[in-house]
Amino acid sequence: MRNNIIRFTAAMLLAVASVAPAAELDIEPFIRKSEFGSVKISPTGEYLAALVPLEDTTALVVVRTADNKVTGGGTLGENRHVSDMWWVNDERLLFSSAEKMGLLDEPRLTGNLYTTTATEHRAPILVGQDVLPAQGSTRLGGGRAEMVWARLVDGLRDNDNEAIISVGGFGNDPYTRAERLNVVNGRRLPVTKAPVRNGRYVTDTSGVVRAAYGFNLDNSVRTFIRERDGGEWIQINDEESSGVSLLPVGFSSDGGTMYMLAHRETGTSVVEAYDMATGKRAVVLADEKAEPEIVIYEPVTGEPVGVRYMDGKLRTAFFKSGSAAERQYRSLEAAFAGEAPLITSSTKDGRVVLVHVSSDRNAGDYYTFDTVNNKAAHVLSTRGWHDPSMMAEMRPITLAARDGLQLSGYVTIPAGSSGKSLPMVVMPHGGPYGIYDRWSFDTDAQLLAAAGYAVLQVNYRGSGNHGRAFQQAGAREWGGKMQDDLTDATRWAVQQGIADASRICIHGGSYGGYAALMGVAREPDLYRCASGYVGVYDLPAMQSETQRDSRRLGRWSKDWVGDDMARLAATSPTRLAGNIKVPVLLAAGGKDEVAPVEHTRKMERALKAAGVPVEALYYPTEGHGFYVEANRREYYTKLLAFLGQHLGGKTAGSGK
Repeated sequence: MRNNIIRFTAAMLLAVASVAPAAELDIEPFIRKSEFGSVKISPTGEYLAALVPLEDTTALVVVRTADNKVTGGGTLGENRHVSDMWWVNDERLLFSSAEKMGLLDEPRLTGNLYTTTATEHRAPILVGQDVLPAQGSTRLGGGRAEMVWARLVDGLRDNDNEAIISVGGFGNDPYTRAERLNVVNGRRLPVTKAPVRNGRYVTDTSGVVRAAYGFNLDNSVRTFIRERDGGEWIQINDEESSGVSLLPVGFSSDGGTMYMLAHRETGTSVVEAYDMATGKRAVVLADEKAEPEIVIYEPVTGEPVGVRYMDGKLRTAFFKSGSAAERQYRSLEAAFAGEAPLITSSTKDGRVVLVHVSSDRNAGDYYTFDTVNNKAAHVLSTRGWHDPSMMAEMRPITLAARDGLQLSGYVTIPAGSSGKSLPMVVMPHGGPYGIYDRWSFDTDAQLLAAAGYAVLQVNYRGSGNHGRAFQQAGAREWGGKMQDDLTDATRWAVQQGIADASRICIHGGSYGGYAALMGVAREPDLYRCASGYVGVYDLPAMQSETQRDSRRLGRWSKDWVGDDMARLAATSPTRLAGNIKVPVLLAAGGKDEVAPVEHTRKMERALKAAGVPVEALYYPTEGHGFYVEANRREYYTKLLAFLGQHLGGKTAGSGK
């Protein structure tokens, strides 16, 4: 490395001088995958269904609650993941599948729906592109071989044999249809066709499709209602003319009121009630700080009653005061003070609910909660090897950007530290649009904090959770104001005394990798090093790649990324390598379809040509983020060694 650095001036040499690494850190607890994903209780409470992440797949497992015995479940094969599951009667489940190569890769839903029971280890496909003509001779004789995708709309809690699904084609017809699916034999009957492109459906509490919304060619939303099954669709809103998009989320128990999320041009989204008889709209819940993150429903009736906000930390708010769900949440929030309980499912009678409890220090525990006796019982932990009392605190922060725009984010402080004058890693999130850092157990932040670093995460403009205008403010600002926000937050952390100005590095994945390299290109004296993980580094190449599919970063329109090739070149790290003064670590997957590996190879070549010290790691079989445990172990070992050399934190030990 010394031979490369010799090209720099003496001042630059001081900027990249090595720091003696501290002690070793056992990284094994941080590279292990969670033992469980989503978990849901059956209508009788007799079973739990759980998603279980494995090396290159996600399995569905059914466990009997009486003796914790596995009674059913299985996998779909390599790189095929069970993405979600629903109990549709006391013993039967439907589940959907997705394909995914890497940990950061956006799952691509296959559109297939499968069925299984609590005591089966087989899962016939009911509907989707993978239904084979030969299946017509099986007991699932109703399943039609048809190139379609399907998603569940309503599991029909009072109908053991049917569900409402949405079905669409892979061809040029953008109009979906709602169908009634027999969950045992796969037979389907038409219900209605969407009155708008890319239509989505919402049922009332009786299972009748009463609302639909979809997207025009310009991505504006149109919203429709109908009075009854078989009724005509009536348009109630067109975003193109009103400036507001209305997304129905459910109905009152009597069907007379529809609840909607109203996305406004300014400010955050609000919850509105729509009177189905008079057409009158009224705001029933609003918050100026954050978007509704999750809609909360009554466990028994399915009526929407409240929402959860991510306002620095998680909190709930209810527009149906005194509802059973509100009482349950208030009891749970009191019992699990400092954490965030979320009811994930319920028995059919509502007596027992399954609750996920998590926080910045707790990766997640599941409890059953007896709503009659107000008693909670622990069921399982998703990452039980972590002791929450030993984890780092994730502190919400707010600051003003240089142009006055209010930003939010988090600083994770190493456990037991004073929180002052710390070496710091700035970690911009990927996406970038609509994604946001949130108060939760962040494995990478916890790993870096355990190594001795403060970790700064910023919801720069363009991020989600703060309304349409805040997100729109990031349009065409790759390398511009979005990057300024990260710079301003870094300097804010120094001014607050949190970060040691001489010991700051920037590290990120996907768009975060781009931001890390742009950070050291635009602010060569602010950071000691940069690390880019499965990043994109050449914007003209990204935007001009031909025949890219919907998974690539280039899917954003010119309105978001931009089409001025000269400007894109001026904000591409590959074209700015000569500005970079500090060492760089790069890592990429050979099968990455979101940030193709050539971006990293091009970045490496540019840095070497500029005489910048660079180390690049390539994993030919990995995608957008690394799945294989051995590869994750090697990557995080290299990352900690790299950061330790320049910031002085702990390096990785064997843990054995």
